[in-house]
Amino acid sequence: MSSPTNQLPNIVPSVKGAAAAAAPAAAPLSTPELLASMLRISSKISDLFFSPGKPPLVEINGKLAPAGTARALTSEDTRRIAADFMGDNAHAIENLKTLGSCDVSYSLPGANRFRVNIFMQRGTCAVVMRVIPGKVPDFAALNLPAELGKIVELRNGIVLVTGPTGSGKSSTLAAVIDKINKDQSYHVLTIEDPIEFLHPHKNCIVHQRELHSDTPSFALALRAALRQAPKVILVGEMRDRETIEIAIEAAETGHLVLSTLHTIDASKTVERILGAFPMAEQHTLRNRLAKSFRYIISQRLIPRKDGTGRVAAIEILKSTLRTRDYVEKGEGDGKTLLDAMRVGGQDGMQHFDGEIERFIREGVIDMDTGLAYATNSSNLQLELADLSSPQADPLLETAAT
Repeated sequence: MSSPTNQLPNIVPSVKGAAAAAAPAAAPLSTPELLASMLRISSKISDLFFSPGKPPLVEINGKLAPAGTARALTSEDTRRIAADFMGDNAHAIENLKTLGSCDVSYSLPGANRFRVNIFMQRGTCAVVMRVIPGKVPDFAALNLPAELGKIVELRNGIVLVTGPTGSGKSSTLAAVIDKINKDQSYHVLTIEDPIEFLHPHKNCIVHQRELHSDTPSFALALRAALRQAPKVILVGEMRDRETIEIAIEAAETGHLVLSTLHTIDASKTVERILGAFPMAEQHTLRNRLAKSFRYIISQRLIPRKDGTGRVAAIEILKSTLRTRDYVEKGEGDGKTLLDAMRVGGQDGMQHFDGEIERFIREGVIDMDTGLAYATNSSNLQLELADLSSPQADPLLETAAT
């Protein structure tokens, strides 16, 4: 009987067959050896890339860099590498064949774990790997705002961490889960695609379920979670209407629900959630969301001025009488969630442009970079006018008098 990989000769040939086709004169490095050699380049690698026509590349501090002096990969090379990552995972192989992409997790023995996306482009395989640190990030080490430490004390509601891919959402949530694991005595259940950080049992019991291997969908796992007596539920991503609906239901019935969305700020997060439902249901949903949300946290990673890495600009929208009213009734002139965050410092709120302004004034990032990442660059430039305007020359002032 043939293996699942061998059933896809036009997309993912067998590892043995692909390796033979890719080998020129000498046998190529095995996939574990290749990964190990790439990881030795830097301790700050976030992603690895395998694309036909280019040598293996790594991303360091948001920029691509060559991974040694390896030759350019052929399409046979990338197919072989993809086959190694998928192994006999029939679901991943079928998704690659029918949908053109798949997600898997991969572990390098004695080293890192990876979140892997394999996809088809121009009829060939390409692979992008996200490096998952072996150690769960510490809350203090990430230098997260003190306000986020209060999440650990919440008994129910929804906490959302949003931002583009690679903005550190998973690390922030992992740090929060780890702090709950240390400070509380709960049953914590995570539903992930795939599992990233491995949480050992500490003061809490932590069960981690992976999509496709432990459960067929977020929605089914989340519905089952309501019967598994967790106090805290982490949903890797709220992807669809059904998942959002069950997450809100879980929050309403006394669970603390943590999740992510690929949105750029708090206002867009509310819009995305509402947009998943028909117009006729949105009024009711606004009311439910206003009562159930506790925090909406948005992140952007910005390159540091000294080139040593990136710093996280974090926006925090907290549930208060004012913000609940704006979510329930909708935003209006002078009554926006951004307005609430601007004046909500005493409640622990902060907004992107205020944080970016602080970073610029402290010399952490340069002005051009900060303006490029700002929500409203024109307004931020006005706030920073004292930095951009030239200092008055005392000799000229003396002459003028």
